[in-house]
Amino acid sequence: MSWFIKKRQQKIAVEEKTVRVPEGLWVKCEACKELIYRAELVNTRNVCPKCGYHFRIGVEERLNDLMDPGFVELFGNLHSTDPLKFVATKPYADQLKKLRDSGYDHDAILMVEGTLKGSPVVLGVMNFDYLAASMGSVVGEKIRLGAEEALKKNCAFILVSCSGGARMQEGTLSLMQMAKTSAALARLDEAGLPFLSVLTDPTTGGVSASFAMLGDLNIAEPKALICFAGPRVIEQTIKQTLPEGFQRAEFLQQHGMVDKVVTRDQLRDFLAYCLGWMMGSAAHDQ
Repeated sequence: MSWFIKKRQQKIAVEEKTVRVPEGLWVKCEACKELIYRAELVNTRNVCPKCGYHFRIGVEERLNDLMDPGFVELFGNLHSTDPLKFVATKPYADQLKKLRDSGYDHDAILMVEGTLKGSPVVLGVMNFDYLAASMGSVVGEKIRLGAEEALKKNCAFILVSCSGGARMQEGTLSLMQMAKTSAALARLDEAGLPFLSVLTDPTTGGVSASFAMLGDLNIAEPKALICFAGPRVIEQTIKQTLPEGFQRAEFLQQHGMVDKVVTRDQLRDFLAYCLGWMMGSAAHDQ
C-alpha cells in the first residue's frame, strides 16, 4: 500500500513542476497580435518583423535614430506650471511633480540642435509618456523658440509629433499655442527655411490642427493615426461607417494631406535627402 502512495506523490510532484518565463521577454504586436521576442525588436528599430507595425519609441531612441552624435539640448530650463490651479481626478500640480520626480525634466517635448547626416538642424521630439505629449504652454514656447533658433542659424526645423492634442489642464492657454506655433512657422516660411513635419502614431487634436500639418513636407510613419477627432467619435456623430483605414497615414497620403509615408529604417536617409534638396547641403549626396 505504501508503494502505491509513494508513486502517487511522485506523480503529483511532477505535475506541479512548471517552467516560469521571465516577464517582459515577449511583446504582443498590437496589429497582428503575434508574440515577438523583445530582443528581436532592438534590431528592427521597434518595428514588428511579421507585419511591419511601428511600435511607439522613446525620445532618446528617436534622437539617436535621426541625429548625428554631439547634438545639444535647447531650452531645457522651461517647465510647466499650474496657472489655473486645475483639479480633476488628480490635481494638475501633483501630476507635474510626480513626473519631475520620475525624471521627466523636458516636459512633453525635447528640443535639440545638431546635424542630421551633416546637415544643420533644430529638431524637436514629442514625448508621449509625458501626459500623452499634450501641448501646453511649455510645448508651444519650445516650438516657437526652436523655430526662432532655426532662423538665427539659417537651418532647417524638424518636429516629430506624437500627441493626444492640447492639454486640457491649461485651458485656453493651451489652445493659444496653436496660433503661436503656426505664427512661428510662418516666419520660417517667409525666410525660405524648410520645416519638415514627421507624424507618428498618434498625432491628434490641437497638434494635428496646428503645427503638425503645416510642414513644407508632411512625412508619416506607416499606419500612424493622424486626426483631430478619433474615428469612433466621428462615427457616433455622423452615424455612418467610416472607410477602412480612415485617418491612417496611408489614407491621408492618398487624399493629399500627407506627402510621404516612410518606414522608420528609411526615415533618417529620407530626411537627409529632403534637406539636401531643399537647402542645397552636402546631405543630399550622403
